[in-house]
Amino acid sequence: MKKVAIYTDGACSGNPGPGGWAAVLLLQGSGARREISGGFALTTNNRMEITAVLEGLSALKEPCEVNLYTDSRYVCDALGKGWLRSWLAKNWIKPDKNSVKNVDLWQNLLPLLERHKTCFHWLRGHIGNVENERCDELACLAAAAGSLPEDVGYNVL
Repeated sequence: MKKVAIYTDGACSGNPGPGGWAAVLLLQGSGARREISGGFALTTNNRMEITAVLEGLSALKEPCEVNLYTDSRYVCDALGKGWLRSWLAKNWIKPDKNSVKNVDLWQNLLPLLERHKTCFHWLRGHIGNVENERCDELACLAAAAGSLPEDVGYNVL
């Protein structure tokens, strides 16, 4: 299995507001690098953080061993602490009896987590990690781009 490091970040200008996501994929031992990003006209920061992970893992063409780095506690804890599996087992209801948000994204992420052997790492954002800073730059650029598509999974309450 190939070993890949993926750095992800999401950004939102207002929350909700125009948002962007980005991922930097690094193939270990080869120096190969790929940067991907995108955005939506109206979304939330958490949706962009999850989308960055979803798109980063989706970009892998074969099963890989992945070290995934995010500055989102929400994403890292949901995936690393087993919250996602618990939410799924309880029909997307949290322990506080409230519905889980962003179910559409979490559901799309599940098969990717089955496909790849993924270890999640939280890192403090905006403290000089080169790849995290690059993801932030790309996500902010994507959020600021004109003519962004609709985030069909985002529902304004």
